[in-house]
Amino acid sequence: MPATLDPVRPIQLDEIREARERIARTIVRTPLVRLELGQDFPDIRLKLENLQPINAYKLRGATNAVAMLSDSKRKRGVWTISAGNAGQGVAYAARQAGVPCTVVVIETAPESKIARMRALGAKLIPVPYEAAWKALDDRAFPGVDGTFVHPFDDHNFIAGHATMGLEILEDAPDTKAIIASIGGGGLITGVAIAIKSIKPEIKIFGAEPET
Repeated sequence: MPATLDPVRPIQLDEIREARERIARTIVRTPLVRLELGQDFPDIRLKLENLQPINAYKLRGATNAVAMLSDSKRKRGVWTISAGNAGQGVAYAARQAGVPCTVVVIETAPESKIARMRALGAKLIPVPYEAAWKALDDRAFPGVDGTFVHPFDDHNFIAGHATMGLEILEDAPDTKAIIASIGGGGLITGVAIAIKSIKPEIKIFGAEPET
């Protein structure tokens, strides 16, 4: 059962602002730090999401998705599919909210991330990569109940990530362009919606590993 309506719908600026208020007590408002490369280089600033409690931005989306669950859904718990960061985010947010959490974890995930998800109280179900992707497509996994929090294709998750865009414009209103990483696409989608809703002239670029 998805945490939000399926399919994902367009996200409105008001939803992003509401998400910001909703997650404020759980996430860190991370700084923009200037990257000093010398006077011949452009002004580049880094959004230090590694300072979040799980060392990753996905805590934003996870916290928003968990916070929007009804009381009945909270009792049934949440689950997600992850190789690490999304799982840590959902596990952390669920623990903060007192909600049971299960992570269907890709069995090749780093041991350090597996250990952290377990330490955060998540029940882990290791599966092969192919099985994880099938579960993503199905939004279901045998024997796992509760609300499925998709690690990127969920508008509540994306709205949480979008709060970074609000912070960037507050801290650097003269921003001309933003470069965001692309994995599943949830980060760049959220940030782009927030930025373009306020300053449509700002350019958004995606960066993706060749592999």
